[in-house]
Amino acid sequence: MTAVALALADIRHRLGRFILTCIGLSLLLAVVLSMIGIYRGLVDDALALARAPAAELWVVEAGTRGPFAEASRLPGDTREMVARVQGVAVAGAITYQTAETTHQGRKLRLQVVGYEPGRPGGPAAIADGRGLARRHAEAVADRRSGLVVGDRLRLGRDSVTVVGLTANHVSSGGDPVLFLSLDDAQRLQFLAEPSAQRRDAARGAATSSTDVINAVVARAVPGVGLDDLAAGIARWKHLATLTQAEQEAILITSVVEKARRQIGLFTVILLTVSAVVIGLIVTTMTMDKLREIATLKLIGAPDRIIVGLILQQAVAMGMIGFGLGAALIHLAADRFPRRVLLLPEDQLLLGAVVLLVCVAASSVGVRLALKVDPATALGS
Repeated sequence: MTAVALALADIRHRLGRFILTCIGLSLLLAVVLSMIGIYRGLVDDALALARAPAAELWVVEAGTRGPFAEASRLPGDTREMVARVQGVAVAGAITYQTAETTHQGRKLRLQVVGYEPGRPGGPAAIADGRGLARRHAEAVADRRSGLVVGDRLRLGRDSVTVVGLTANHVSSGGDPVLFLSLDDAQRLQFLAEPSAQRRDAARGAATSSTDVINAVVARAVPGVGLDDLAAGIARWKHLATLTQAEQEAILITSVVEKARRQIGLFTVILLTVSAVVIGLIVTTMTMDKLREIATLKLIGAPDRIIVGLILQQAVAMGMIGFGLGAALIHLAADRFPRRVLLLPEDQLLLGAVVLLVCVAASSVGVRLALKVDPATALGS
């Protein structure tokens, strides 16, 4: 009888226990895969907001690394000043803010992005509906907000109508993005309440202007060096400039660094726990059939048959558990509060790790099996 036939016969003999073991292992591996997916989603979400304008240069307040890592405030006419710089093809003003409102009785927390329609700064793509066509009272929301085309939303003193939807546009904190025209976003962020305006007027204080932006995003004329262009704007316009690559590096190393490291640490811990659990399961399965192994030795079965029996059961258990865990996460990924990004290469890598762990864990059972005295089969 071959090792495969023996492994299948042993699995059928203990089918209920084997199935329960695979289910338990699948739940553990599903958690590992979900942590990897959350890790990937966290990084991708952070970069998606910065990549949405398809910008090559970010111009922010001097001395800052805004608008994501630090606060940045610029006069509204900075965009015209940047657009006139030789080598700049097109520029757009942009604002970022967090806002909370209610919709259909539920609280809605949004990352509000204000931009000038027709200029850089808007969503990368529209998944449903259309983009902004008016400079007032229209919005484009991400699907994770739960909004649909045609919904009306109250923001500050204004109401906006959702005219389009995007996919996977969220902030680094997981809040869905709402795109507004620059005028609407400035009113929401910088226009003081009437009571505050009356108080300032009574004090004789000047009314603050709403013509404020957080950054200018620009694209260069083809062939113009980005580093030279950025250095020129910083030198002559007294502004801080960042290339797209530098902005993404800041997001990864500053804004989401702690969360990224924490999730990575949990992933490593879970992988270690999974390896230990698989090793214990294989050892327990081997100990449960020591008498059967002793009987095989007594009738003259070669060691390779015994080794194959243990190894194939361990690999089967690991691969079935991994397959069930991956299927579970794919079914439940959309129900997670944070985006779970399941990349094929990550799943293949985890599958390879599980396979190696099963092979390594089976070595413990193999050593135990090879030490069994054939006389054990004759004991009472």
